[in-house]
Amino acid sequence: MTAWLLSLVGTPAGHHLAIGLALLAAVLHALFGALQKGRDDPWLSRAAIDASYGLMALPFVLFVVPWPEPRMWPIFAGAVVIHAGYKSVQAMTYVRAPYTVVYPVVRGTGPFFTVLFAGAVFGEYYGTLQWLGLALLVAGIFGLAAHSLWQLGDRAASLLPALGLAFVTGGFVALYTTYDAWGIRAAADPFTFLAWFFLLDSFFIPALTWRRWSGLPAHRIAPLVRRGVLGAIVAYFSFGSVMMATRLDNVGEAAALRETSTVFAALIGRLVLGEKVGPLRGALMGLIALGAVVMEGTR
Repeated sequence: MTAWLLSLVGTPAGHHLAIGLALLAAVLHALFGALQKGRDDPWLSRAAIDASYGLMALPFVLFVVPWPEPRMWPIFAGAVVIHAGYKSVQAMTYVRAPYTVVYPVVRGTGPFFTVLFAGAVFGEYYGTLQWLGLALLVAGIFGLAAHSLWQLGDRAASLLPALGLAFVTGGFVALYTTYDAWGIRAAADPFTFLAWFFLLDSFFIPALTWRRWSGLPAHRIAPLVRRGVLGAIVAYFSFGSVMMATRLDNVGEAAALRETSTVFAALIGRLVLGEKVGPLRGALMGLIALGAVVMEGTR
């Protein structure tokens, strides 16, 4: 399978597969964000998810994928540090504000900076219409955040520190997306990169939250473990899909398509949770979709 995937790099078939993988990552990332935010402490939810995907990665690391080349160890070390910073700031953001307010800010900031980083690192070039598509997508995402803030009324001013953290988190999203895209391209086998990444990335948050776990009542542990297992499965397919998309095609385009996750988050809220979308939110969701179509359709 590895040879087949690598044979698609730079081909029309690889481009189309990358689009499908990025959109799959968008759907799953919306679900992942809701799982981490949830009703529990986001730190504990993230710890349960990370521990679960580390345990799942272990047999693949030991028995399935090839061993990493020596040059990959410094790359893995960098990825672990970047993701530790990202997850720490993300958890601080989720603690301080409603999910519907900060999630669009994080996801709107990410693709813009990722396109800039990808241009600097990979030499990716985007035409005027593609920049217009990205602008429409980002405007729609920020519009969703502004709409959620407006609905909060007087409480909105108190959320300014959380919005600042959300912008920082979006910067980390762009940083890890670009760095990991470089890492997976450096690996001879992309599945080796993914398996080892999930194993090495699984230690930080569980270790950081160990004391919180030790003080939990027993009835809260089982639901968190179940959420962790489900979140780990979602993480594998979400992160794995977007990383494969960046391996097959342009990093910036994959990142932008993934951020249509805000549309899917709103749809999940409407169809699963019974939340009202309303005409304004519907129009903003349409703007995000239009931006993605313009960016991809003008290549």
